[in-house]
Amino acid sequence: MLLASCNSTKLTSSWKAPGAGSTHYNKVLVIGITGNKERELRSAIENALVKKLNDEGITAASSMNEFGPKSFRSMSDEQAVKMVNDNGFDGVMVVALLDKQKDRNYTPGYVSSTPYAVVRNRWHGNYSVLYDRVYTPGYYSTTTDYTLEASFYKTRGDKLLYSAEAKSYDPNSPKDLSGDFSKKVVKDMVSKGIISK
Repeated sequence: MLLASCNSTKLTSSWKAPGAGSTHYNKVLVIGITGNKERELRSAIENALVKKLNDEGITAASSMNEFGPKSFRSMSDEQAVKMVNDNGFDGVMVVALLDKQKDRNYTPGYVSSTPYAVVRNRWHGNYSVLYDRVYTPGYYSTTTDYTLEASFYKTRGDKLLYSAEAKSYDPNSPKDLSGDFSKKVVKDMVSKGIISK
């Protein structure tokens, strides 16, 4: 159980644009896309990816921290691109929550038997083995699985260079999910030669 929770996120696919080479980016903007009810998850993912990119020597910023949670919603494509370019970003990472699925699971009850001895000391030792029967009732539990997609764009030419999809199986918290997800994605980007220090 502990191992599963520590490694609950798996990359299910990743893609690199043909001819995309290793490039050092001076400034990358991380944009999370989730529903309004998942704002905590969006913030956690943006911050975790910013940290991992900073660890790789790339200056990165969260769109929520830089521009606010709704900054791009009322903008045209041209306005959004201009704002990003005017603020010196040469790369954009867009992370979308594609699916969140809850499953209800039933664990059946069981009866356990524990033997123990009772000593009756009369004329001679008399040992009786009794069985203490303990009933553990069944119960329901709910698990939540997430599907996330990360896409990395070069702002000059607005070109998609990298895309990956990941599934996270019942993470303990948004922080755990975002930390595991960001680690897997950035590691894959480095191994595919998308980013370099």
